[in-house]
Amino acid sequence: MSKPQLWTANFISIAIANFLAFTSFYYLLVTLPVFAIQDMHEDEAAVGLITTVFLISAIVVRPMAGKWIERTGKTVVLLIAFAILCGASAFYFFAYSMPALLVLRFCHGIGFGMATTAAGAIVADLIPESRKGEGMGYYGLTMNLAMVVGPFLGLTVMQQGGATLMFIVNAAFCVLAFIGGLLVRLPKKEASQVVGVKDASSSGLRGFIEYSAIPVSLVAAFFALAYSAIISFVSVYAREIGVTEAASYFFVVYAVVLFVSRPFTGRWFDAYGAHVIIYPAILLFAVGTYLLSVSASAPLFLLSAALIGLGWGTVFPSLQTIAIQRAGPEKGAAATATYLSIFDFGFGVGSMLFPFIAVSIGYGTLYFYTSFLVLVGLAVYYALYGRSSARADETQ
Repeated sequence: MSKPQLWTANFISIAIANFLAFTSFYYLLVTLPVFAIQDMHEDEAAVGLITTVFLISAIVVRPMAGKWIERTGKTVVLLIAFAILCGASAFYFFAYSMPALLVLRFCHGIGFGMATTAAGAIVADLIPESRKGEGMGYYGLTMNLAMVVGPFLGLTVMQQGGATLMFIVNAAFCVLAFIGGLLVRLPKKEASQVVGVKDASSSGLRGFIEYSAIPVSLVAAFFALAYSAIISFVSVYAREIGVTEAASYFFVVYAVVLFVSRPFTGRWFDAYGAHVIIYPAILLFAVGTYLLSVSASAPLFLLSAALIGLGWGTVFPSLQTIAIQRAGPEKGAAATATYLSIFDFGFGVGSMLFPFIAVSIGYGTLYFYTSFLVLVGLAVYYALYGRSSARADETQ
């Protein structure tokens, strides 16, 4: 019996659009602080607000975006979101004061939060149920790839062409993402669904938060704490241990491992279930973080990148798949919004706390303790999801 098709034109279009949106996010994540310090002559302490304000608006808007999707439809919210991204990208040319930049970042975060929520809900509808783990794995790969492409292009463009060219390229990402969104055509059953119908489950907070997705989302937020330390300091740490040249290849190795492993991990998720994939992936994440903490050479540094990529790169989409599956197709948008909001909260907390910890104990020591934090995640996963899932399987 042949498998249902995964790589449809719609799936490819939404995956590309999501990749471009996340590329823009990571592109500005590394370039705007440099722009604020060099071109706007802002204090380094204030520059941290550029990311914080963005994440706050994205976190706040996602639950509301899930509600809007239920009322107006996924594609409508997606295109509005991409239009906001395009508009925000145009205003970066004129934001030459910190207050103006922070207001713009807040608006940009609203568009990003809406776009990623709608895109996640759309892709959940497009992926056949029997290939959900595999499909969400490939979709998650677009975010991981953006994490490599965005910073690399951002720093390269800024060094070669300055701020103006940097903002032009960012605007191009957003326009192309909008075009990708226009190409998405949902199945007829989705297009014909009635929107705007209220039921008891959509009243109050239930309309904004999908409660069934909260436990596994909290697991993701816990791991996001560790992940935020890695992505924030790895290049600084590389300079500290004398492997500066290898730093630029860290996320390249990370991405290559994801590309090689994704066809297998997603299929194993569908065939054998979440536990068979997630427990080993958490262990690999922990081992990779430990090796990073003791790296004294480029080969060991890059080996840690491979293990972190295989571990975390498998855990993140697997947990998102669980959140969507537990909620059911009709609550996919709310589940996606809940998952990403709680994940971003964990990432944001880590981004605020770890800089102070790193200054006190050093980056190597921080990664050493972080590896044990990841191991604690095994118990967190079991307590918040694994135990209840095992009981549910026993009763079936």
